[in-house]
Parts: sequence; structure tokens; C-alpha cells
Amino acid sequence: MDFVPDLATTMAFSAAIFALAITPGPDMTLWISRSLRDGRSIGLMTLAGTSLGICVHTVLVAFGISALIVASPTAFTLLKTGGAAYLLWLAIQAVRHGSAFVVRAEGASETSATKAFLNGLWVNLLNPKVILFFMTFLPQFVSASDPHVQGKLLFLGIWSIILSLPLGVAIIFGADFLSGWLQANRRVLRGIDYTFAGVFSIFAAKILLTQAR
Repeated sequence: MDFVPDLATTMAFSAAIFALAITPGPDMTLWISRSLRDGRSIGLMTLAGTSLGICVHTVLVAFGISALIVASPTAFTLLKTGGAAYLLWLAIQAVRHGSAFVVRAEGASETSATKAFLNGLWVNLLNPKVILFFMTFLPQFVSASDPHVQGKLLFLGIWSIILSLPLGVAIIFGADFLSGWLQANRRVLRGIDYTFAGVFSIFAAKILLTQAR
């Protein structure tokens, strides 16, 4: 298959993705937050949303659209401002509503699942650091002169999701496992609310400080 890189390239890419997957970021923080508060079903929907965001970023990089966004100061500023504002909104929600902690049953409502999916999607899409990362990371594993460069970039993006999913699922199930204990330890839970709020705020500040060049 012409769109699949050679074995050495694929192995090197896989090792890099694993290292990145265990590095905390806004996506992982959101998975844990939603899983602790609403259960693993909602956490998994959040994971699905962030995964779709990576698919979108991959397509944007493969077809050169990300480069156009980064090259436009106005577009890039709007993107990072929107991303930071959204993370700050999540931080406020963690403080205001985090203590209303309820472990939901497996049959979470469709509205809640949809909202979780969109939360994950927007946190990923509105993060300019993700755009810059994919623009600089994926091309390292594909030659610019390769006639199948777009196909290989798309393959690597999808492959990164496949490799990261098991870790994401494990994190979500681990957070859900702890939710019962947290129900009986409300002070600890409230401390986690503020911790998540602080983490989201830090990521918001980092996004605002992101430079296109």
C-alpha cells in the first residue's frame, strides 16, 4: 500500500506517539474530569470527541490548510483566543458545578453524551498548539518529494489515534474506578475540582502565549 510508510518509519513514529500519549495535556485532563464526575460512558464520549479533533487536524495538515491558518495573524489570534476562553469556561464550570458530583448509570442521556463529545472536540480543535504540533511533527516522517505524501500523512494521523486509544480508555476506566471512593470523600473531590480548574487555567494561559512562529 503506497500510503503506508516503511516499517522503520512506522516504528519510530509509534514510539514517539506513545511518549506523547502519556504526556498530560488539555485532552487528557478533560477525559479524567468528565470520567470522575459523570462516569466512564461520558468519559469515552469525550475521548471520541478529541479523537475526531485529531482527525480534523490531520486532514488540515495533509491538505495545507493548517499552514494557511498559522500564516494568518488574525485567524491564529482568533483561534488561540477562542481556545483559551473555552478552557477558562471549563475551569469556571469545574469550580461552580464540580461539587455536584454524580456517577451516572451506563445509559447516560443522549444530550449528556453529545455534550461530552462536543466538549472533547472543541477543546482539541481550538488548541493552536495542536495545529503547530501536527504541522511540525507529522511531516518529519514523510518526505516532501514523496508522491503519496498526503496519503501517508493521513495514515500517520489515524495511526496515532489507534495507538493512543488504549491508553485513553485505560485512563478513563481508572478515573471511573476511583469515582465511587470519591463519592465518600467529598473534601478530596472538591480539591480535585479546584485542581482541574487550575490546570485548565494554566493550559489557557499557555495557549494565549503560543506564537505562530
